[in-house]
Amino acid sequence: MTVLNVILSVVLILAALFMIVTVLLQSGKDDGLGALGGKADTYFGKNKAKTVEAKLALGTKISAAVFVVVSLVMLLVD
Repeated sequence: MTVLNVILSVVLILAALFMIVTVLLQSGKDDGLGALGGKADTYFGKNKAKTVEAKLALGTKISAAVFVVVSLVMLLVD
């Protein structure tokens, strides 16, 4: 096993763990009975990009992209 394979394996494991954590920390999209009525546009709805949920979603997307890229690089290196 070369040094590059070890480094890529560690990055792959870290990306997978980070992705697992960010997915598990996100709340579900289920609103229950609250979804029956219309939702009012609130201040927090307008600043959705700054919320913790948006940051978790962004972290999930980034870690998934890193996971896929590193997996493909490991496939090509072998």
